[in-house]
Amino acid sequence: QVQLVEPGGGLVQAGGSLRLSCAASGSTFSTAVMAWFRQVAGKERELVAAMSRSGGRRYAIDSVKGRFTISRDDAKNTVDLQMTSLKPEDTAVYYCAARPFASLSLDQSAYSYWGQGTQVTVSS
Repeated sequence: QVQLVEPGGGLVQAGGSLRLSCAASGSTFSTAVMAWFRQVAGKERELVAAMSRSGGRRYAIDSVKGRFTISRDDAKNTVDLQMTSLKPEDTAVYYCAARPFASLSLDQSAYSYWGQGTQVTVSS
């Protein structure tokens, strides 16, 4: 079992930065692919960024490349999403997700464990 908690989020002006952090409990964190998704009300949840177990592979959607960076610290059981140059269209509820004992996937149905979500609002 993996439990994910995401404090943070908040309101930021366009062009600003925000760092999301997700803390995981359980002993399988180092075996898990970790990812950040986001969802706007009335729209499908979308993958934002993902990182493999070893950290050797990373993926990010085109709209955030060069602005968002996913990172993990297996010693602390945390995965972060550093967001810079934020835009109003980045406004969403952000979720971290874990996929233990598996390879990196872009499909949200492949992720077994989810955080409760944290609201990020970017004002123009």
